[in-house]
Amino acid sequence: MRIVMLSWEYPPRIVGGISPHVYDLSKRLAERGIEVHVITKHTPLAPDEEVEPSGVHVHRVHLAKEPDNFVHEIQLLNKATDLRCRQLLEEWREEGMPTIFHAHDWLSLDSARSLKYEYQLPMIATVHATEHGRNGGIYSDLQRYIHESEYWLTYEAWRVIVCAEFMKGEVNRYFNCPLDKVDVIYNGVEAAKFQFEWSEQERAAWRGKLALPHEKIVMYVGRFVREKGIHVLLNAASVVLANEPDTKFVIVGGGNREQLEKFVRWYGLKDKVLFTGFMANRSLHQLYRCADVAVFPSLYEPFGIVALEGMAAGAAVIASDAGGLREVVLHDKTGTSCFSGDPQSLGWAILNVIRDPERAEKLKEAAAERLVTDFDWGGIADQTIAVYERVWEEFLGSYWAERTLWPINEGAAQRAQMLRVKEKAQTGAYVARPMSNVQVPAVKVAADQVLAAGKSEEDETPDDEPLLSP
Repeated sequence: MRIVMLSWEYPPRIVGGISPHVYDLSKRLAERGIEVHVITKHTPLAPDEEVEPSGVHVHRVHLAKEPDNFVHEIQLLNKATDLRCRQLLEEWREEGMPTIFHAHDWLSLDSARSLKYEYQLPMIATVHATEHGRNGGIYSDLQRYIHESEYWLTYEAWRVIVCAEFMKGEVNRYFNCPLDKVDVIYNGVEAAKFQFEWSEQERAAWRGKLALPHEKIVMYVGRFVREKGIHVLLNAASVVLANEPDTKFVIVGGGNREQLEKFVRWYGLKDKVLFTGFMANRSLHQLYRCADVAVFPSLYEPFGIVALEGMAAGAAVIASDAGGLREVVLHDKTGTSCFSGDPQSLGWAILNVIRDPERAEKLKEAAAERLVTDFDWGGIADQTIAVYERVWEEFLGSYWAERTLWPINEGAAQRAQMLRVKEKAQTGAYVARPMSNVQVPAVKVAADQVLAAGKSEEDETPDDEPLLSP
C-alpha cells in the first residue's frame, strides 16, 4: 500500500505539532512496509527530494511566487502540492498499487480534494485542532474561512482521524461529522529520546544553571499564547511560593515574552521565574530530566504531546482538565489534574506533588507503563494501517472504484486519457477557492497568530547556543 501524506510542515520545518506527528507516524508506517510519500513545503534547511533512512520519501515543493498573505500562501502551497502529486501519480498509475491520500488539517484540503475527485481515489483526514476550539468561537472572516475549510475537510474525507475522544466530540459538534466516521487514535512519543544515559553529576550541573541546589524546579513548555495557560501558571506561582518558597519556575518557549516578563517583575517574582527561550532536542530533553514537576495548564488542548514528553522524561506531570489532556493525564493514576483556568487549583496541584514525593514516584511509574501500552508509535501506526485497509476495502466495493483512474478495472486507461491527466501533470490543474472579503494579516504574523500552531522557524535556537542569557 502507498500513502501520500499532505502536510504543510515536516522536519526540519517545525511550526507546530503537525510536523513531529507526521514524521513519527510516517517513519513507523514505513517500518511496517507501507510506502510513504510526504508532500510538504520547501525549507532552505533540507533538499527538495530525499528518501530518509526510515524509507520515507519526502517531496518539498516551492511556492510559485511570494504570497500576499497567509491564506494566499496556503493556496500557493496547495497549487504546488497538486502539481507534484500529479507528477508522482502519473509515475505510479499504471502499476496500480493501492494508494490513499492522507491530509493533515485544513491546510491540505484543496489539493487533497482536487486529486481525490480527479483520480477517484480515497482521501482520509487527520484533524489536529479546530479554529473554533482555539478561539472559543468564530469571530472574524478569517476564522470563518478556516472553520469552513475544516468542515469541508471532514466532509470530503472517507474517514476522519482525531487524537482524542474530546476531538471526536468537537468534529461532530462543530462540523456535524457523523461519529461513526471518526476514528480516535492517540498521538505518541518516542520515549527512548528522553531516557539517555546521564550521570548524577551531569544532572546536578544542569540543575545548577537553572536553580539553587535546594530549590524544586517547576517546568513549563509551550507557546506564549492564552490558550496554553501560561498566565494561569504565573498567577499560581505566588500561591506556591507563599507555601513553598524554595521553588523555581522555569519557563521554556519561543515568541514574544515582554508582557510576561513585565508581569513577573511587577509581581515580585523575578528571582523565582526563569525564561529560557526556545529549546529543542537534547537541551530540552535534559531540562525535562532536571525538573521535579512538568506543568501544562492549557485552556484548550486537543491532545497534549508535551505531557507525554514530561512522562517519558520521568517528571511528575500536572495538567489542566482541558480537552484531550484529561485523557492523557489520568488524575491520581498517571499524573495530577487541576481545573482549567484556575490558578488556585493549579497551585494546589503543584503543592500536592512537591510535598509528597512518594506519591509522585508512584504516578511516574504508572505513567511510564502507560506510555508503552497507549502511546507507543508502533501501536499507533498499526491502528492507522487498520484505517487505511478498511478504507481501501470499502473503496473497492463502492461505485468510486468503477470510475477510478487506477487500473483496478476495465476502462481506467481510457478515463485517464479522456481527462488528460498526463498533460495536467505538466501544467497543473489547481483552482484556488475565492477568499471573498477575508482580511488576512501579513504572512509571517499569520503563521503564528492565525493558526496558533506553534513557534516560527525564526524563533528556533540551535542546541549549541547558551541556555541562559548573561
